[in-house]
Amino acid sequence: MAQTAPFSRFEFMIAWRYLRARRAEGGISVMTWISLVGITLAVFALIVTLAVRAGFRAEFVDTILGTNAHVSVYSAGTTDAEGRVVKAFPNYAEVAAALAKVPGVTRAAPLIRGQVMITSTQGTRGADVYGLSLEDLKTIPRVGIGANAYGDIERFNDGIAIGSGLAREIGVTVGDRVRVIAPDGVKTAFGTSPRVNAFEVVYIFTAGRYDIDRTRLYMPFAKAQAFFNREGLADEFEVMVGNPDDIDAYAGPLLAAAGPQALLWTWKDSSGAFLRALTIEDNVMKVILSILVLIAAMNIVSGLIMLVKNKGRDIGILRTMGLTEGSVMRIFFLCGAFTGLLGTALGVVLGCLFAIYIEDIVAVVNWMGGADIWDPSIRGIYALPAKLQWGDVASAIALSLGLSFIVTLFPARRAARMNPVEALRYE
Repeated sequence: MAQTAPFSRFEFMIAWRYLRARRAEGGISVMTWISLVGITLAVFALIVTLAVRAGFRAEFVDTILGTNAHVSVYSAGTTDAEGRVVKAFPNYAEVAAALAKVPGVTRAAPLIRGQVMITSTQGTRGADVYGLSLEDLKTIPRVGIGANAYGDIERFNDGIAIGSGLAREIGVTVGDRVRVIAPDGVKTAFGTSPRVNAFEVVYIFTAGRYDIDRTRLYMPFAKAQAFFNREGLADEFEVMVGNPDDIDAYAGPLLAAAGPQALLWTWKDSSGAFLRALTIEDNVMKVILSILVLIAAMNIVSGLIMLVKNKGRDIGILRTMGLTEGSVMRIFFLCGAFTGLLGTALGVVLGCLFAIYIEDIVAVVNWMGGADIWDPSIRGIYALPAKLQWGDVASAIALSLGLSFIVTLFPARRAARMNPVEALRYE
């Protein structure tokens, strides 16, 4: 007897007929519908979770690299003529030039750091001061030119730039004047008294990080030197590189350029623990959601077992007509595979649509709930991000189809091994 080719047209036809049959005719069972819905929801949840986690990580890293130095170069301290240890760079112009020459460095800016109280008629808040030149401020991606900001950045030397959160908390806008108070100010015979200066707010930026926008204040470099008694000094250097992910490769050349008193603090040093926690959470979520996909796929077994039981007479007739065990196995394998394939396709479509339109969905949920479900003060960023990566979608599809096909083999094999004589004994 001639052997039929695997997955012939008639095998697809019989499998599709079984799936289309009404329940009263022994066709598709309720368990099959449950498995279809389960696989759809599991794949949907897997894709959405992977997209949100990828978007959160990308947004978090982008706000770090877009507002902070990729590498901060500090001074371990030098002794001045009076025997005092000064943790600053007196030759900052030469060191900045040497750092800028390191291959891969895109910017090396001398920086003054300090903490102040900023006050207006509406309130008082603490702020972190970054003393930078206008040219260096322009190049900060989420603060300078092209950033989400208002005001005139070209007037930076005439005033200060503050984050939008800080401006909102003290109730000021562009053109208003504020007082900045530093604890280490004027030195007198009776000690050091706080220094108080008035500045005009000329530029307000939104970096996208809640903690940065409500604490960051930029001051012109020369004014920051005078305000913090750093005349002729720079506290550190803000270094930007072309490939931040490979930041460790720059450590040696940067230390050699900065001199023996230099110390480095990279963006991975400051945020590495959080990023590692995100990675661990990503892996755990993938495992949990993969188990959900497996549970949903296992329902296919129950549905197929019931289908095989109902179609025992048909199996006996098909075997006596000459169908091989392989053909019967492939017919019922196709019944389960159709369920997994359809559930996976629906889950992928729903998951991708949810990730693409996540902002609109969150807005609807906020409107229905009457409150903002995303608190930036807790999560750091202002919106729930989603980054749809086709690698994640492909892995979700492969996982769902792979599990669906594997679990389908067992009931299909049982159907193929059914004895046709036993199946037709009582017919």
